[in-house]
Amino acid sequence: MADQKQPKSPVQSLDRAFGLLNIIAKEPDGIALGALAQKADLAPSTTHRLLGALEGQGMVAFDDQAGAWQIGLGAFQIGAGFLHRRDFVAAARAPMRRLMQEAGETVNLAILNQHRVVFIAQIECEEVMRMAVKIGSVGPLHASAVGKSMLAFKSYEEAKPIIDALSFPQLTPKSLPDRKAYESELENVRKNGFALDDEEQSLGLRCIAAPVFNEFSEPVCALSISGPTVRVSQARTASLALLVQAAADRVTEKLGGKKPD
Repeated sequence: MADQKQPKSPVQSLDRAFGLLNIIAKEPDGIALGALAQKADLAPSTTHRLLGALEGQGMVAFDDQAGAWQIGLGAFQIGAGFLHRRDFVAAARAPMRRLMQEAGETVNLAILNQHRVVFIAQIECEEVMRMAVKIGSVGPLHASAVGKSMLAFKSYEEAKPIIDALSFPQLTPKSLPDRKAYESELENVRKNGFALDDEEQSLGLRCIAAPVFNEFSEPVCALSISGPTVRVSQARTASLALLVQAAADRVTEKLGGKKPD
């Protein structure tokens, strides 16, 4: 295996430990030692040694009944510390709840992570048919309203390398096909102040998003509503977009931010 061919070092051990955490984090029911070692391309003995160190810090925990390793409380606390530092969730909670009540649809809060969006909070609506995403899950930048809304308001220097790295897989027949179409879409977002995912990621689902800005007028996160096209209809897009923008503006204000001119 790969770990038998390379010299050991503290940095290498740290890198492997973080690799194990990333694998375990994607397994909601946990993962057995053998499967984890195979996915990490490590010897079981090395994997077990690293898990012991992570367990000592509370980063992972072993479920005796399931015979599987799971993410521990320590990892959650570190993640919660990040969100607290940014204070996005705390500032957005009340505006998100109000938006859910006004629009009648599920409300999401997301940030940018390189060429993907990461959902960090959600308030579900009460409808039987509704969208739900797992907190921490990622979405494609080219086919998400939250991604478009943030990228559209980034500076050229920040946006260009992100766009350069994008591919444009056709997730549905309505997905944007190429860079030219995507950049045209971003221009519309800048003009309108909000972004749409018009069944581009999943047929029958429409999302409307608006960015939240910091004190330098930089987009730091985005709010969106999402729901089936039978409710989030084209006829309602304009009125729903106003609600989403108003909610995003309230979060911007609570963060001490300002919208760009």
